[in-house]
This record gives sequence, C-alpha cells and structure tokens, in this order.
Amino acid sequence: MRYLPLTPDDRAQMLGVIGAPDIDALFCDVPQAARKADLFDLPRHAGELEVERELAGLAALNRPAGAGPFFCGAGAYRHHVPATVDHIIQRSEFLTSYTPYQPEIAQGTLQVLFEFQSQVAALTGLEVANCSMYDGSTACAEAVMMAQRVTRREKAILSGGLHPHYAATTQTIAHAEGMEIVRQAAAIDAEAAVIAAIDGETACVVVQTPNVFGVVTDVTRIAEAAHAKGALLIVVTTEAVSFGLLKSPGEMGADIAVAEGQSIGNALNYGGPYVGLFACREKLLRQMPGRLCGETVDADGRRGYVLTLSTREQHIRREKATSNICTNAGLCALAFTIHMTLLGGAGLKQLALLNHSRARELKAAVEGAGLTVLTPRFFNEIAVKVPGSAAGFVEDLLADGIVAGVPYSRLDPHAGLDDILLLAATEATTTEDIAALRGALSRRLGQ
Repeated sequence: MRYLPLTPDDRAQMLGVIGAPDIDALFCDVPQAARKADLFDLPRHAGELEVERELAGLAALNRPAGAGPFFCGAGAYRHHVPATVDHIIQRSEFLTSYTPYQPEIAQGTLQVLFEFQSQVAALTGLEVANCSMYDGSTACAEAVMMAQRVTRREKAILSGGLHPHYAATTQTIAHAEGMEIVRQAAAIDAEAAVIAAIDGETACVVVQTPNVFGVVTDVTRIAEAAHAKGALLIVVTTEAVSFGLLKSPGEMGADIAVAEGQSIGNALNYGGPYVGLFACREKLLRQMPGRLCGETVDADGRRGYVLTLSTREQHIRREKATSNICTNAGLCALAFTIHMTLLGGAGLKQLALLNHSRARELKAAVEGAGLTVLTPRFFNEIAVKVPGSAAGFVEDLLADGIVAGVPYSRLDPHAGLDDILLLAATEATTTEDIAALRGALSRRLGQ
C-alpha cells in the first residue's frame, strides 16, 4: 500500500525529533474555543454508496443562487458565465498544467498569462499588471506592503468604505511586517475623512470604489492629497464589471490598483477559488509582488513568452523577495481571460450598463416599498436602511423565497450598523426578481 498510517512508535520518534511532548503541543497556538474536544458525529466508516447518499443529502440543504430572487453582493457577485469558459478551461492542456517554469514547453499557458496581464492593465488604466494574486483581499494586503517598500514608511490608512474583510486581511498580513494600520470607522462616503488623515508619515492610502456600501467615488482629490504628502494611492475594486462603465483607477491617479476578478468568468463557487488582480505604475514594477510574464523572441526570431524579473520572487530570492507568493490563480485567471476575450471592450461596457440599469430598477423598487437608500452614487449595489435588524430582515424574507442581500453586520459585527442591508443587482437579476422583492417588502412594511 502507498499510504500507511503511522504507528505509535513512528509518532513518538517524530515528536522526539522536534522536541514536542505530545501531539496536542503542536496545536498550542490554536485558541481553545476553536478546538473540538472529540470526534464529529459521523460513522467511523461507510460504503461508497452510503457516503454518496449522505453527502448528497447535505448538499441538498444548500440553496443555489439561481433558485430564486437573489440580491447578494458585498464582494462576490452572481454573473452569467458563458458555456465557452467552462469548455476551454476543462481542456486537459489547461486543466492539468501547473507552473510554467519551462517556457519552451509552456508557451500556451504563458501566452494566456500575458493576455491576462494585458487585459488587467487596460481595465485598470495602469502600465503593468502581474499574472494574478490569490484573491482581492490578499492583493490589497500585498499592495500595502509594496507601498511600505517603495516609500520606506510604516503607516497605511484604510478608508471606512473599504470592505471589512479586505481591511481585516490587510491588518493580519501587514502586522507581521511591523506596519501601523489606521483603519477608519465605517462610512458611507469616506472621502473627506481620508484626505484629513494623510500626513507626512503615511506610506499609502487604501480606498475602494465602488465601496462596500456601493458608493462610486472619483478619487482624484484623494490621489492629489496623497501625492502631496509623498504617499501612494491604492484603489480597490471588488466588482470587476464596473471597469466597463466607470473611470479607471489609473485615470484617477492611482499608483496601485487591486481588484477581485471573480465577476468575470468565475462563478460564486461557495466563496472561492477567486482571482486577485494587481496593477501598478511602471516605475514601481520592481517592487510588485507575484509573477510577471513577458513577451520576447526566440533564437529564430519567433514570438515567445517567458516569466521575467523572477529575482523579485520568493522561489529565487526568498527572504529578500518582494513577497512570499510564488504562484498565481492560473485556472481562474484563464476563465477571466476567456470571458473578457468574448466580451471585448464594447461587450464589457454593454454588460456594465445592463448591471447599472438593473440596479436602478432595484433602487426604485426598494424606495417604492418605503425604505431609504443610503447610496448616493452607485454602480450595481446599494445600501439600504431597514427597520430593526438587517439580519432579521433577511431571515424574514427567506420565507418568501427571496435572498435579500447581505446585512452589513455580517461583514463587520462591531461597527454598530445593524440596520444596514447591502443589495446588489446584476444582469442575472430579472425584472420579475425585483418585482418579487418589492411585493415582499411592501407586505412587511405595510406599503
């Protein structure tokens, strides 16, 4: 047999080598509240058929996003993924390939990565982009640490409009680098507070547009204020489709742009895997984390692709590298590239316009039912003030078969915004879905 369980003697020998008294000592850093004292309530063994039945029963407890009216957003969005995307990414030459360290036999993968970089640079309005990061939140953290290397300063200001999960991820990762993270209080419109906080010790300012409350902001004034103090501006986007309609981060003065690319080519997938987008000014290129694919020519003058500037990467320089990430979300990046290629510039703009149109219908329906919309300028997501608890409100509407968005308290339980509900509409949202929500709201609010 290839896989044999360890014997007690094997375990004792291994523990002796590392100097641990017992296996429990290996988990000493895990809080007691996070540990389970005994086994899960599952059979110790079962036949394959029985396991399939058990898992199918558990899966049936989930409700697919397409099973009825669905208005969840808050960083992960339900969009239509063309069948072509799944068809191509399941081809064996893409599905089974891993790391393209041998360019002479990985030209297909490398060309895809080069096309992906080109698309991301065009979308963000910046000169260079990498081959992708794990997701938007870790890309945000990497951008903050990059700003530290560029400016040699230790303080980062996180806007109150930044997605709480992105802020928490950045705090966790940047803390290990000794950075001071100034996380501002949650705010529907945070521009003035951000500008007021910038000083000569600031390495970077992190803003999001559209922000977690759906507010679209031209961050040009923030960019000017940051640059006047020698700081970098990092712009975060969680809804990549918005690039088709809104001014790009580069146009607004961003030095670094990061985004979650899930909306293009990638389904919700129960929260992942997703794909982080990362782009920056060319002058900052050597401090950018992640892989870079470059175009070159071979000995016969034919076009070819290679990984370039690899001395920045963890697998080459290790402790001197720009980051410890030395891979990329290859298959998700491929899905993004395929979908973007199918759309083209005109198609992306049309898709973005359709998203905004659906969101306008959603806003009208919500206001018609008697609720207050707090988002003054939006793309496809709005924040709504509801009576009482937004979490309870969502639970009530589930009785009507409607998934009515994400309570802000689920993202940030300590913000004191328990009555704020985030609702999103995309091209996958139908007029009938919005009408059903309007009817359910009217019945509950007596309108």
